[in-house]
Amino acid sequence: MKCMEISPWRWKPCNRAAFVFDLQRFAGDDKTEEPTSKKRSDAKKKGQVGRSTEMSTAFVLLIGFFVIKVLWEGIYTDIATYTTYVFSHLDQPVDTENVIRIFIGIMELLARTALPIMLAIMFVGLAINLFQVGLNFSTEAIGFKLDKLNPINGFGRIFSKRSLIELLKSLLKIIIIGYFLYTYLVEQLLAMPQFIYYDLGTSLAQISKIVFNMAFEVIAVIMILGFLDYGYQKWQTTQDLKMSKQEVKDEMKQSEGDPQIKGKIKQKQRQMAMSRMMQEVPKADVIVTNPTHFAVALQYHKGMVAPLIVAKGQDLVAQKIKGIAREADVPIVENRPLARALYASADVGDTVPAELYQAVAEVLAYVYRLKHRRRA
Repeated sequence: MKCMEISPWRWKPCNRAAFVFDLQRFAGDDKTEEPTSKKRSDAKKKGQVGRSTEMSTAFVLLIGFFVIKVLWEGIYTDIATYTTYVFSHLDQPVDTENVIRIFIGIMELLARTALPIMLAIMFVGLAINLFQVGLNFSTEAIGFKLDKLNPINGFGRIFSKRSLIELLKSLLKIIIIGYFLYTYLVEQLLAMPQFIYYDLGTSLAQISKIVFNMAFEVIAVIMILGFLDYGYQKWQTTQDLKMSKQEVKDEMKQSEGDPQIKGKIKQKQRQMAMSRMMQEVPKADVIVTNPTHFAVALQYHKGMVAPLIVAKGQDLVAQKIKGIAREADVPIVENRPLARALYASADVGDTVPAELYQAVAEVLAYVYRLKHRRRA
């Protein structure tokens, strides 16, 4: 299409390229496809999995306070007994023997009181992580990367959409937990002045009851938030791993292989199979032909259940089989129905079908008589 430029003096043609409206430029590279299993597996190896720290925190706090409540009487008795022992022996000289004895006593006290709680927390923490992400160990997240030292990338992570959502989640969690703590403590504060009339043991029992009830109420709130956050993290991970249509095609091409390379491999395999088949033609006893379209090479020797098809071909391959057979002085017998039947009913390496035994036996008998006459 020609165009004209207007000038004060005359019209003249212009050489500007015609405008082309390319919709492909507006198509973008939207990630609309669900992540494939390979994409998820690669992300899991890198540590990119949907995992909620709130859920882990909730279960760890739950089992920790539960074990403390169950063992509270024994823990209180052990601590009180050892404290009484220490204060009752303050008049002893500070020497190496007494310091070692106090140190050993503290270690034994920690083993009886803190160790069961720590083991329970560790077991539950591992169980929750296994529930969320399975058995997955990856050092990708803790590996050293120069990009982490880039302040521009750092600001990008700080002010990203994910960071904003995490900030809003934290604020929401603080508000919800703070509300439940406030409503619970307001009720309990009215009863606390009465503690001045209780002895130490009763006061500690009442305070422990208040603390445990408050802890379990807060843990219940955190657990609900944890399950909601776990669902959100799984959804967000899926969104982050979504792929474009081009990425899905590229991955399928990589997993299945380049069609051109696969074609060349298949071609090479066919050539190798053809070469092996042609090497068996000189060992055949007879070649049954169409005579122009089909050729089947048969081999039989004593001990075989039935004659074996060592080669077969059609058109050009058939002509090549016959050419090799002539060079190797292998008898060629023309039998059109038998050649077609053998070609259609069996593959190379198979024995002759039972319904063709008689026809093949007649051909082999003819070949053996022909060989016998030649020898005679």
